[in-house]
Amino acid sequence: MAGLIEYELAGADLGEVRFALSPLNELSLSLRTWREPGRYPLMLPWLNLTAAARAELDGELLLALSNENLWTPDFLTPRPRSPLTRFADELAAVAETPLDVVRDDLAEVHPGGLPPALTGRRDRLLRRITRTLAAYWETCFEPWWPRMRTVLEADIVFRGRVIAREGLATMFADLSPRIRLVDDVVRVEMSSKVGFRRSTAGEGLTLAPSLFTRNATAPISPHEQPLILYGARGVGTLWEAEPPGDRDALAGLLGAVRARLLALLESPASSTELAVRLGVTTSAVNQHLRALRDGGLLTSARHGRSVLYLRSDLGDRLLSAAARS
Repeated sequence: MAGLIEYELAGADLGEVRFALSPLNELSLSLRTWREPGRYPLMLPWLNLTAAARAELDGELLLALSNENLWTPDFLTPRPRSPLTRFADELAAVAETPLDVVRDDLAEVHPGGLPPALTGRRDRLLRRITRTLAAYWETCFEPWWPRMRTVLEADIVFRGRVIAREGLATMFADLSPRIRLVDDVVRVEMSSKVGFRRSTAGEGLTLAPSLFTRNATAPISPHEQPLILYGARGVGTLWEAEPPGDRDALAGLLGAVRARLLALLESPASSTELAVRLGVTTSAVNQHLRALRDGGLLTSARHGRSVLYLRSDLGDRLLSAAARS
């Protein structure tokens, strides 16, 4: 029987539902792909790109930081504070984790006994964990993090639009089939038997999109701060490269690159991500984006350190008309 985690949003806490990003969460959850790559087919290009680098890491330890159920220790999936969270800050916090918390969280993941890689003095183990995660980040995440962050930020922008147009209940229902808002209680169905009910009073509830969660998950301890990790939209576009060639009916009017940009911007994206997908420079993409925005075909909004672009209503109508013709 599946477990159920319930977060009570009392009174003013309904206004304290916030979105945030966690590089450390993504790094920790990505260890699931090491165990079961077939469950994450959209991440296979990344696994192939990082195969040589991963072979040089402390694989025994990294594999031990998850289990057959794909759980990871709660101290490695902390609640992020904002969409601008930095990996270095999160790793520094991990290094200061109380040793009894390290012990208890690892025991939760491995109730039948710790793997050999996780035994020994806990202070030394914690240092080994932080060193290994730092190396994993530097070699396998940092080069691709701008692209990953773009997808995650675009998801947050989309969720904000859903809240503005249709309300919190609709937004929660769209996060995952496992999540519902009933009255003032957010219910998260878990794949394990873990379950508890707690209030978010004074702490709020943080929602964090993830590239490595297919449904939804939450900390398995009621003592952890309220957090829900859910699968981000647009993961399928993460490793796409826009094929070359003029196949757009608008190319004669706008030019091939601008026509493809207009077609791509059904969901928010940054110039960096668009440049990767189109195979052109970021500066060239920015010139085209400004021209399309000045012509009323795109809208733009700053989100953190990025500017995200989205097709406007006029752009939608133009694209639909071209499709009909």
